[in-house]
Amino acid sequence: MNNQNNRSALTTLVTVFFFWGFIAASNGVFIPFCKTYFNIDQFQSQLVDFAFYGAYYIGALLLFIISSGLKKDILNAWGYKNGIVYGLLLSAVGAFVMYPATAGAEQGQTSVFYLVLVALFIVGLGFSLQQTTANPFAIALGDPKTGSHRLNLAGGINSFGTTIGPIVVAFIIFGSAPLSSEELALMIKNNDIKLTTVQMLYLGVGVLFLLAAALFHFSKKLPALKSETAFEPANKAKNSLIVLTIIIAGCFGYIFSTYTGGEVVTEALENKRLTFLIIALVAVVGCLLFAYSSSSKKPEGWGAMKYPQLVLGMLAIFTYVGVEVTVGSNLGELLKQAVDGTNLNALGLPTLNDAQIAPFISLYWGGLMIGRWVGAITVFNPSKGLKKWLLIIVPYVAFGVILLVNFGKYSANQILFFAICVAVQIGGFFLAKDNPVKTLKIFSLLGVIAMAIGLLTTGNVALFAFLSGGLFCSIMWPCIFTLSIAGLGKYTSQGSAFLIMMILGGAIIPPLQGKLADIFGIQPSYLIAVLCFGYLLFYAFRTKTVLDKQGVTY
Repeated sequence: MNNQNNRSALTTLVTVFFFWGFIAASNGVFIPFCKTYFNIDQFQSQLVDFAFYGAYYIGALLLFIISSGLKKDILNAWGYKNGIVYGLLLSAVGAFVMYPATAGAEQGQTSVFYLVLVALFIVGLGFSLQQTTANPFAIALGDPKTGSHRLNLAGGINSFGTTIGPIVVAFIIFGSAPLSSEELALMIKNNDIKLTTVQMLYLGVGVLFLLAAALFHFSKKLPALKSETAFEPANKAKNSLIVLTIIIAGCFGYIFSTYTGGEVVTEALENKRLTFLIIALVAVVGCLLFAYSSSSKKPEGWGAMKYPQLVLGMLAIFTYVGVEVTVGSNLGELLKQAVDGTNLNALGLPTLNDAQIAPFISLYWGGLMIGRWVGAITVFNPSKGLKKWLLIIVPYVAFGVILLVNFGKYSANQILFFAICVAVQIGGFFLAKDNPVKTLKIFSLLGVIAMAIGLLTTGNVALFAFLSGGLFCSIMWPCIFTLSIAGLGKYTSQGSAFLIMMILGGAIIPPLQGKLADIFGIQPSYLIAVLCFGYLLFYAFRTKTVLDKQGVTY
């Protein structure tokens, strides 16, 4: 294809990136609403993420298992274009399932909440298929050397969806009129705010999925590209992932069985639930470390997992997605949970209600948009001088878009606090100089520092330290992805699929933080975010050593 057709095809492709962002970030508003409406604890509310991101893992794993059985890559047989169409149709089914799942539901009906999770799981399965296809599709639309820049551009569109998603969903559920916490609680209790609004929202989303599927199917500018690499079997990798899935299912299955609705919640029960969540986390880490160790001794049967940079990268994607999602998903509880019978939250700031937290969730996800817009600058090949200016101007233009979307929702002090955080991010970009290893080192370290400040301080300093997590997460995905598949050769496609599976981090880490919050409090639970950024910092150093030893350039 020529350059113009490539751009037209890329323009069509990025629409699905917008959908992923819109729905994923909307969960930040939907989670605290579900907690209030269904009268559930913080762990249960985080099951929204468990269902949504767990579907990514299950979807990618099923594709790999079926492809292994058939000894050919199913997605390659379909073609990238058809893979996205099928994924959009599956997501549409999930969106339409939300209607009967919530029909006639009233406040406090926890059983309905689990039906909502089923619908979100189906939406997530469709997203898994789309994402497994769309990432290599974007790379294939031009020179592979600039593929990561196209992913950054698509990520910028994705992040625009994450910025407006919380605001749109909050408007649909709660309306435009500002409500006090007491008014909102009374409206939910009296069933004045019903799930019918959510039904209408997802019916609309389902229709948009169908329209997007039609756009892709009938688009003549979008080629039906396929990967030229043959399917590579990896039975040991497949079997270890199946065992991991069984362990995770067993852990969460046990935890679900303890939520009968009539149980007496004791400290011993809560500790037991936390133990099984930790076992699920340890199982993921243990599975990957086992693969790392075993494949180094006998690489046969491990496929792409015989490359240490990929296995380390899988754990990096797991922790990256986990920390990105958990910081935003638990943010609502951090802002609205009153402490000691006062009207102050855990940070010592005035408590907010479900309707009032949306601008801050939008600001968090908007931070990812800022970084990804900066990451996309290289796509346009600016001169060195112009690029330096763009590195300063583009972040504040993106910040202006966030302020416009949330017009009048932030105080002057809050705008100043976040502007300072953006300045720190800009400094990070100048120091990193487009090098993926340096970028990971700098932004992981900034993430550790920010989360530690949030844990150890109060007020706006703590709040904006946590919010800045979005700024520092923003550029990590393409860096981790690029480093993880460097030097994989014929195993590149399989390695990419394994990385997509590790979006599982968004399913495991937020519920774990939710249970930590139930036991120890919402602010201390953010210790898990420090640990996640800490691993990413370790990964940046370790993967450089591994790639240098292999003589791989990056």
